[in-house]
Amino acid sequence: MTPLTFSPPANSARFPANFCWGVATAAPQIEGAWDEDGKGPSIWDVFARRPGATHGGDTLDVACDHYRRYETDLDLMASLGVKHYRLSIAWPRIMPTGVGTLNTRGLDFYSRLIDATLARGITPWVTMFHWDLPQALEEQGGWPGRHVVDAFADYADELVKAYGDRVKNWITLNEVGVFLENGYGIGRHAPGRKEKPEVVNQAFHHALLCHGHGVRAVRAHGGPGARVGLTDNSRVTIPLTETPEDIEAAYAQFARKNCRILEPIYRGNYGENYRALTKGWLPKTARGDFELIAQPTDFLGLNIYSGECVRRGAEGGPQTVAYPTNFPTADSPWLKLNPRSLYWGPRLAAEVFGVKDVVITENGAGYDDHPPVNGEVLDLHRLEYVRSCLRELHRGIADGAPVSGYFAWSFMDNFEWADGYDRRFGLVYTDFRTQLRTLKASGRWYSAVVRANALV
Repeated sequence: MTPLTFSPPANSARFPANFCWGVATAAPQIEGAWDEDGKGPSIWDVFARRPGATHGGDTLDVACDHYRRYETDLDLMASLGVKHYRLSIAWPRIMPTGVGTLNTRGLDFYSRLIDATLARGITPWVTMFHWDLPQALEEQGGWPGRHVVDAFADYADELVKAYGDRVKNWITLNEVGVFLENGYGIGRHAPGRKEKPEVVNQAFHHALLCHGHGVRAVRAHGGPGARVGLTDNSRVTIPLTETPEDIEAAYAQFARKNCRILEPIYRGNYGENYRALTKGWLPKTARGDFELIAQPTDFLGLNIYSGECVRRGAEGGPQTVAYPTNFPTADSPWLKLNPRSLYWGPRLAAEVFGVKDVVITENGAGYDDHPPVNGEVLDLHRLEYVRSCLRELHRGIADGAPVSGYFAWSFMDNFEWADGYDRRFGLVYTDFRTQLRTLKASGRWYSAVVRANALV
């Protein structure tokens, strides 16, 4: 039999020139060294020590030991052809109590990390805050208190002053809705509080002000070419059928579901949808708040894993269609495997809120992967899901969605919050006992996508 030959991807499978392919991580999930070199405790360092707070009592103490192993981790990243790396900086490693004196050893670590990234031809995208609030600020009341805003403003200024000569892509905060609703609403995440809705809503307002200060800091200190945006886990609404009726319902539902974050940022106020969501309760505000929150940004980061299906209901309004119990789901039970979310998320952000540039700052799937066998992890479930997501993303770009980049979550298995080390999202398998890294099948495939700038 004549062997089959491989042809390069057709032009129809290619992504735009200069499309940014990257991988993403977060400091508290990979660094370890939780109390070394002057770092203060974060709310997650404290919360993870509560009995029953995380799977098996897992803590962030060692994680992937990236604090010591970042050079070899970056070598592996570079070997995949990845040119963009989304990382975060641990606030309590820079300011141990959240305010005041800077920890020079923490500053120096991230300076070395950024230099090492650039030395390998990889562009750093830096997230200022990825959930690790200094515990000292929590003890003063946490996000529901406005003191966090002033503290973050100083922190953001110091970050951009320190690294703005080398970092040109900044993300202010990651997933405001998740860290506030889970941390202060239902108590599943750090700091584990269960507050009244109006208290949580006030915390949302303070987080938006922090975003505004992040934007302000980049504009003031970032220098030529600096870009800044927020990363949001917007609720993606997927029309059940791609007909005018269901698409209209998806548009209306997207506006309603995402009004808490996107409405004040892109419209400069708390409008009708916001008031309906909060039953008319508005947070306490001060003069100038909305001017700060609604400063123009350069892109919107979207973390998209799944979405909800919507159709026109019997009374003409949007109706969410529940997933059946046997709908395909990752081992993370919240992650319903619906690739069309990558088509509709960017499109709706652009068409409902006027977003000019979307970057997919996270996408992936969490499974309880088995250890390597003969040096291989054949995670075909993850590979096929992400491939389907990228196919839908490609379709969206062809239809005009303004998407300029994609970051796979995550570069390597790490501390997955309340799921501890049980749930794995990485392209690289981490043996948390030996710290051995093993590239998964999904990682090899993603490397080929990056190099081809196309689906393969």
